[in-house]
Amino acid sequence: MTLPDAVTKDAQLLWEYQLMGHSPRRCSVAIGLGSHDLGVADVTAEMYRQGMAPLVVFTGATSRTTRERMPRGEAEHYRMRAIELGVPSDAILVEPQARNTGENIRFSRALLEEQGVPVSSVLLVSKPYEERRAYATARKLWPDVKFVSASAPMTLADYVDSIGDAHLVVDMLVGALQRLLIYPAQGFMISQQVPQDVLDAYERLCAQGFTSRLIPDAAQTE
Repeated sequence: MTLPDAVTKDAQLLWEYQLMGHSPRRCSVAIGLGSHDLGVADVTAEMYRQGMAPLVVFTGATSRTTRERMPRGEAEHYRMRAIELGVPSDAILVEPQARNTGENIRFSRALLEEQGVPVSSVLLVSKPYEERRAYATARKLWPDVKFVSASAPMTLADYVDSIGDAHLVVDMLVGALQRLLIYPAQGFMISQQVPQDVLDAYERLCAQGFTSRLIPDAAQTE
């Protein structure tokens, strides 16, 4: 499916805004946030191999999207993938209960505290279009830790090709932006400034029906 040029341009604005632009650096631990995308496990494994973190946490249960593809749970499938890529099993902790980004952070923090792992910095690995959401959530729920965001280095076009559904990718971008707008007021994440051109692109995409990932009846602004 090929999207109109105007839609692609607006989606590109949302995509670029979601990327935090952090340079990877060595952290106390790498946390890979569960999802349908095994690329998160690939990036986390690569960060480990590069010496960016001595320990990896994979966090995630299952969802409607992953129930059939990852029947053992997202975190467990990530663990298996990372071991295939050369990460030793004793360098991986698994948190198998989290069902949203907030739980990913809270439950991973609790697991690390339970294991007695001192944490001053976290390499936070997510899907590209959820870098900013993950970062904003982590900053709210774990404010005394420094976070460095990471994801697969790919373009929007590459990501669309990997998913195979351009309309769905735009829906996901719109949904991710909506949450950045409404969640700070609900206490789920820190507030971040959204440039006007990104807001305008978001409104245009909503008006054109890219709304399947929106939270129904939610206010569109904080």
